[in-house]
Amino acid sequence: MRTVPGPTDHVVVVGAGLSGLACALHLLGAGRRVTVVERDSGPGGRAGRVRLGGYEVDTGPTVLTMPHLADEAFAAVGDSLSRHVELMALHPAYRACFADGTSLDVHTDGEAMEAEVRRFAGPAEAAGYRGLREWLEQLYRAQMRRFIDTNFDSPFRLLHPDLARLAALGGFGRLDRRIGRFLSDERLRRVFSFQALYAGVAPARALAAYAVIAYMDTVAGVWFPKGGMHALPRGMADAAAGAGAAFRWSAEATALERSAGRVRAVRLASGERIPCDAVVLTCELPAAHRLLGRAPRRPVRLRHSPSAVILHAGTDRTWPGLSHHTLSFGTAWERTFDELTVRGQVMSDPSLLITRPTAHDPDMAPSGRHLHYVLAPCPNTDVGPSAAAWRDLGPRYRDSLVAELERRGLEGFAGSVQEEMLVTPLDWAAQGHAAGSPFSVSHTFAQTGPFRPRNLVRGLENVVLAGCGTTPGVGVPTVLISGKLAAARVTGGLRNRGGARARPAPGPTRAVTSASAPAPEGAHDPS
Repeated sequence: MRTVPGPTDHVVVVGAGLSGLACALHLLGAGRRVTVVERDSGPGGRAGRVRLGGYEVDTGPTVLTMPHLADEAFAAVGDSLSRHVELMALHPAYRACFADGTSLDVHTDGEAMEAEVRRFAGPAEAAGYRGLREWLEQLYRAQMRRFIDTNFDSPFRLLHPDLARLAALGGFGRLDRRIGRFLSDERLRRVFSFQALYAGVAPARALAAYAVIAYMDTVAGVWFPKGGMHALPRGMADAAAGAGAAFRWSAEATALERSAGRVRAVRLASGERIPCDAVVLTCELPAAHRLLGRAPRRPVRLRHSPSAVILHAGTDRTWPGLSHHTLSFGTAWERTFDELTVRGQVMSDPSLLITRPTAHDPDMAPSGRHLHYVLAPCPNTDVGPSAAAWRDLGPRYRDSLVAELERRGLEGFAGSVQEEMLVTPLDWAAQGHAAGSPFSVSHTFAQTGPFRPRNLVRGLENVVLAGCGTTPGVGVPTVLISGKLAAARVTGGLRNRGGARARPAPGPTRAVTSASAPAPEGAHDPS
């Protein structure tokens, strides 16, 4: 593995998102002095926090899987996730609601899910689920260490017996067809293939290898941090500060001083100059390329994932059909992916993710109130409406989204809203996200593994990249790994490979608290 040559005693990490904080903790654990530079006033990056009236709103991801990867970062400095963050295992992980009026609770426990599938679709589908679960576990074991939790210096690194194992498992076929080998019920196939959208690819076009995301969602477990997802980066920043990291908040990196093929210092907008031996850039790829003065040459332009419209709504009521995470599927399926990725249109029959964090932490809203996060995938600005077009489109789409929620059983939603915030591609673009998408570079074959933008920078021997735009990719687990891999480029090795072992993620007995907290008073939550 190629590493940063020369001195690496003092490392500046640009960005205090999850990847930057994971990198900082692994660097500190390896004995480096670390300064973290963050343009915002606190940690989080995408996993930020906004106070909306009396509501505490997570601005980024709402689903936490594979928490042992975060625990591994804490462990690098002799700390633990459980000391900083209280996690609750979600049972069910999701509730899936379909256009025909049926619903399915998605359990990560195998026996519970098998029983639910049998109730929902009969014994043949339950047997198919058992086979699917076994396949997902094998797929995870074949991929994690060799293809996800690893630094690639060359595509030839793929030439390993694990590649043959992955091929034998059908990992290079199409995701929807492989899922269909186990499940004939179209509704169930959606539950185990919608995750491809996280990778920016329609299930009909995604490699079956991306079912590893479904493994994380439907087998390894889903957790909720008390206080919301922002509690995770806040805890990581506290642990890093306790281990000696210096933080510069509200400090934007504007230039890199370089000589003889190395960066010698990072300059801030304030004029401060921070000398360094190495730099890790965890900012968005366009921002990193501006600092570097160029983008790397690629034979084909980078393709970005679809974007999303998010409605954060603080309400005076909730609805009994909602779980903590609810997937509301429309009737259409393949057509909606075509609209998102090819035609550049908002979904005519949307599938939605509705998250209700107050189901497990009522303190995130004023007493007697509730918080709902409604995510609707939409085209990115490369293929769909421009960022500027969302100034007019956004309010209209918000109204159609609310009307759709009411049609799907959330009667009175419009009148229940006390506080709200709408986020569209216009906002993502303003935050510096390329193509107006918070999901970064999509995971097409040509943008995965050794073909994804690499975390080493040609021409500058002491600069490393981290974050969802580089290896291994998009998602909370992968950006945590990204920070660890970047640290390994600096330190010459991984101090703790525990999270890389090809094994199922540990259960809630390790560094997490399994709980099923009651819903707020006056709300019925059958989950």
